[in-house]
Amino acid sequence: MGIVKISDAMHDNLRVAGGALSRSINAQAEHWMRIGLLAELHPDLNHHDICKLLIRAEQAGGLDVQKLCIETGFPTDAKTQSATRASV
Repeated sequence: MGIVKISDAMHDNLRVAGGALSRSINAQAEHWMRIGLLAELHPDLNHHDICKLLIRAEQAGGLDVQKLCIETGFPTDAKTQSATRASV
């Protein structure tokens, strides 16, 4: 586990949203990060579809980001990411 620095305004947003949805600040931040990750990997999906994807992933044992990136063709290591960026 690591520390992520965020703005005071974002922390306040996390506190409010987390309170409204009965999540801790950390759980709310992780939720938003997972949705953001999936939205970037699957720009064609809407929020409802992303939530369904998260539910299916949880039923299958949890969201495996490495596996998901491989399945979507998204680079997973720094070497591949650098090569991909250089070819674009």
